[in-house]
Amino acid sequence: MKEIIELSTKQITIKRNDFLKVKGSVDTNIYYIEKGSVCVFVDDAEEEQIIRFGYQDNLVVSIDSFLSNQPSNLCIQAIKKTVVKVITKQQFETFLSIDANRILWTRILENLVLQQLEREIDILISSPKERYQRVLKRSPQLFQEIPEKYIANYLRMSAETLSRLKNS
Repeated sequence: MKEIIELSTKQITIKRNDFLKVKGSVDTNIYYIEKGSVCVFVDDAEEEQIIRFGYQDNLVVSIDSFLSNQPSNLCIQAIKKTVVKVITKQQFETFLSIDANRILWTRILENLVLQQLEREIDILISSPKERYQRVLKRSPQLFQEIPEKYIANYLRMSAETLSRLKNS
């Protein structure tokens, strides 16, 4: 991943609650989070549904927009002041012209697919306790980096239910 981060020639700072990407926009950048945290969500008019988080040393991308060059319904918003390095699609495509780098990208995409599968399984599990335990086991750092109200949304439960599960 170090090789990808080194592609960046631009760094930006996003204030808490500001957007890195808004609904309906095309965003073909990859972002490396140096400091802070973001949530990736879908805003369906009734409420926001968080589908992913990013925090220090993570890459975050609107993958559908990145791959298709089309607008995406995903939003990326800073949970707290966040500093990101920006890697453009053009920089990245040049990087992929080397075979070893394409292999690295394939591994990153494979990992993303596995993470997404785990996420889908989490959503399908009806027991809040089991959803909480699965995410805690898989991503303990999440509970240190992200405020509980966001985690509760991600787990599809109330903040009160999450607090009760954490305390039991």
